[in-house]
Amino acid sequence: MPTSTSRPATRRRRRRHWSAPSRSGRRGSPTVSTASTCSRHGSNACARCASCRRSESPMPLFTLRDGAHLNYEKTGHGPALFLVPGLGGDGRFWQPQLAELARHFTVVVHDHRGTGSSSLSRIDYSVEQMADDAAQLIEGLGFSRVHWCGHSTGGAMGQVLAIDRPQLIDRLVLSATWARSDAFFRRLFEVRSGILATQGPAAYLKASALALNTPAWVRAHDAELAAAEAQAATTIPVPEIVLSRIAAICRHDRLAELPRIRARTLAICARDDMVTPPYFTDDLVAAIPGARALFLPDGGHLYPNMRGPEFRAALISFLTES
Repeated sequence: MPTSTSRPATRRRRRRHWSAPSRSGRRGSPTVSTASTCSRHGSNACARCASCRRSESPMPLFTLRDGAHLNYEKTGHGPALFLVPGLGGDGRFWQPQLAELARHFTVVVHDHRGTGSSSLSRIDYSVEQMADDAAQLIEGLGFSRVHWCGHSTGGAMGQVLAIDRPQLIDRLVLSATWARSDAFFRRLFEVRSGILATQGPAAYLKASALALNTPAWVRAHDAELAAAEAQAATTIPVPEIVLSRIAAICRHDRLAELPRIRARTLAICARDDMVTPPYFTDDLVAAIPGARALFLPDGGHLYPNMRGPEFRAALISFLTES
């Protein structure tokens, strides 16, 4: 059973920040976020507080062992399915998929710690820490075993859980992910990190979009993309957190341990993915016993939303087959 500090909060956010839990484990009173009192960003002036007030989510909060919070949403009926986003960490990545998937599953999405409306903890991030946060959420919500669909970094987290805590994972979907970084992966993220550190969030987002999206999509949606980047630049998490999370995914290496995975596994990737190229999926399928691969002809790194119907059909078929 979850401890008293590992239960989902019973209140919902209403454009306010909850103060951190007291030592007794009880949540403090809600306080309006200001540049000097933001409970998520610390006591120093916070550049994101105006954005926080604007972007607060109605999703409930889950309290982790160390007092940090995960913002999550649970919807639908049926077997439990955790949809876990990538490096950006924001559960809203899955929004286009929720309505259909909730007809078949109890779907849980969450914002990773350090992203979205979860606690912006100043810690040394690792994929193992991200996976442990998610494991606490699984157990705290009362699930003994779940299906896991992790995209990119979410897929790396799924590998960790399937290896280290196999009792939690029923079926495993590894979407556009990797088991060990290589020279291409490291160079890509060194460039992205350098741009964020030296030129700031706006330049980082523009550079990232060129890797995440296909050239054809960028060509057709330039104005839409520019507007989204301008908005996202005001809400990007603290750069030092993003940099720590990038360092974490570059360190991820579970390739040699993949043969220990016993969960039924499907690995999916688009053939034009420029962040996690298809050969990473080949590596996964070669190493995980009985794993299957599905390659979509296009869609880039964000193929779940670019090719939503195909993605949902493949996911539902795999998770419901006998």
